[in-house]
This record gives sequence, C-alpha cells and structure tokens, in this order.
Amino acid sequence: MPPAAKTLSPGHVADLLRHERAVLVDIREPDEFARRHVKGARSHPLSAFSPARLNIPPGKTVVFTCKSGMRTAANCERLVSDLDREAFLLEGGVDGWAAAGLPVTENRKAPLEMMRQVQIGAGSLVLLGVALGYGVHPVFFGLSGAVGAGLLMAGVTGFCGMARLLNLAPWNRTAGT
Repeated sequence: MPPAAKTLSPGHVADLLRHERAVLVDIREPDEFARRHVKGARSHPLSAFSPARLNIPPGKTVVFTCKSGMRTAANCERLVSDLDREAFLLEGGVDGWAAAGLPVTENRKAPLEMMRQVQIGAGSLVLLGVALGYGVHPVFFGLSGAVGAGLLMAGVTGFCGMARLLNLAPWNRTAGT
C-alpha cells in the first residue's frame, strides 16, 4: 500500500497535467462536478469510489481533488488504499486551483449543488417558522422544529427527505442529476 498522500500546490499539479504526467481525480458528487471543476479532471464520486475503477495509465501520478481539499484529506486513507502508485492531493482543491488563477470549467446553468439547495430550503423554512411564530401564532414555531428534526434524522440516518424532494424539482430533473 502506498504511503499517505501528500499535497501538491495547484501550480505543481498544473505543470504535471500540462506535461501529461498526472491524472486529476475529482471525488465530489456529480452535481458538484457539473457546476464547476478543473478542466480535464475525471469525476469519480466518493460515494461510489473504487480505486480499481480509476484506470490510471502506467507511469502517471494520481492527484485527488474536491472543492476545498478537506474532503480529500479526510478520506485520504480510503482514496490511496489499493493504489499501485504514490498519490497526491491538490492543495486547496478546486477553490485553491481557481484562486491560483488556473482555468476551471464552470456551468452556471447547472443547478446548485444538492446540499446547498437543502441548506437554502431548510434555512428558509426555519426563518419562516420563526417569523410566523412571532408575528402570527406560536404554532408556527413547529415548522422550525420539524425542519430541525428532519435535519437531525438526515444526519443520523443518511436519508435526507428534503434532498429527495428537491431532486424531483424541474431544474434538477433537466440536469439529469
């Protein structure tokens, strides 16, 4: 098994990619990848990740990335297990790459990432419940409580009902996510 992955700066990774000595693997979910990614990166979501399915050509270095670098760092052991070569992490992720002035592929027409949609929806419902609870009738505080309970259950069980509902929204169905 290769040693734990080290980080490489965006400039170093760009140089490796330019000289075709590396493959950049983005571990974010398809909805995140569709919205914004490093040009030329391969999408291999962490939720279905298998090192055996990477199909990296011999002699090429593997570099993993995510949005900020935190997800790759937190899952480093899983990412590099069963690899037959040394692997690296892109320092700062896609955000670090963009901050370094390197090109990213963006599709602003793609829907917001599902977790951002859930956060916006849940936050809006909580604020609405509080506003209606103070302004109309205290029974509306129950809306905020129900949203909180839903978020708690999503965290405990891994099932997010709001995400499932949002996935049926027309703007998400057209993107195929």
